[in-house]
Amino acid sequence: MTATIKELSYVGIEASDLDAWSGFLGQLLGIMPAREEEDVPTFRLDDYIHRTIVTRGPKNDIAFAGFDCGSDTDLDEVVGLLRSEGHEVVEGDEALRAERGVARVFVTHDPEGIRVELITGLQKATEPYRNEVNQQGFQTDQGGAGHMFLLCSEGGRDRMLEFYGHLGFKISDYIKEEMAPGVYIDAAFTHCNGRHHTLAFAEAPAPFKLHHFLIENNAREDVGLAYDRVCEARVPLLMTLGMHPNDKMFSFYAHSPSGVAVEFGWGGLIIDDDDWEVTQYDSISLWGHQNPMELGKWLVEGAERGEALKKAAVDEAVAASVLGDEGR
Repeated sequence: MTATIKELSYVGIEASDLDAWSGFLGQLLGIMPAREEEDVPTFRLDDYIHRTIVTRGPKNDIAFAGFDCGSDTDLDEVVGLLRSEGHEVVEGDEALRAERGVARVFVTHDPEGIRVELITGLQKATEPYRNEVNQQGFQTDQGGAGHMFLLCSEGGRDRMLEFYGHLGFKISDYIKEEMAPGVYIDAAFTHCNGRHHTLAFAEAPAPFKLHHFLIENNAREDVGLAYDRVCEARVPLLMTLGMHPNDKMFSFYAHSPSGVAVEFGWGGLIIDDDDWEVTQYDSISLWGHQNPMELGKWLVEGAERGEALKKAAVDEAVAASVLGDEGR
């Protein structure tokens, strides 16, 4: 097979609170609202008509993912291969093409039941991209909409690697970390373009499939500014600011209104397949990415000790001043 997926084109989320999603993405993270239909708001990261699509529903999880095949020839080859491997692939009708804003679309499902849309020809928007909250924009040129970290059932990681291998995804590296005595997270990271990973997979007993998806910024400062806005708005954090050892992404993780996390980052590694070596890491983070509950305890304890030290210093200064007055 010579055809491969070009990029993750868009991510679809099924959510019960669409207004909260609009505020979270638009006002706090600085992502441009696009279509504002009652049940399907969409959001832009760049000149394309949408990169994030939110649909109304009770699932509060991933609804679908769109992958751009780059050309009609490559799309036909990918569809043919999946069908030859026994996967059902159905061509989308005119209504679906119009809703997604694409030239062609085929629909299938991966081994975990996630709806996969294979597309070509995602439309460009007629209006220029603009957002006053995040004025330096987002990194989509070298990898599309971002990446997704998917949770799999027992034995599901290998099935997912095989399925997405048919679409041209290659192993980037692995991370296996002991999170608690005898409890490990064992994740595989895969790429289909220069972005270090577009899809990552780990087995975990969870009621949802999408652990998080990434939105990558063009500027580090915009990550810090968004972090301040999120903290001020009391949005629950999954992980504080930090950096991963494999993709070198500087980021934080915030819980969306649906509970699915959004990684908001900058500076992700770009892979060159000609000299890339697959590596095994033993830690999810190089630094930071603290559990905010534990960090909160440490900060409170540190603040209390700091106040005690400050009080002691003031008391000592007052005592020294009194002794000096008595000696005069």
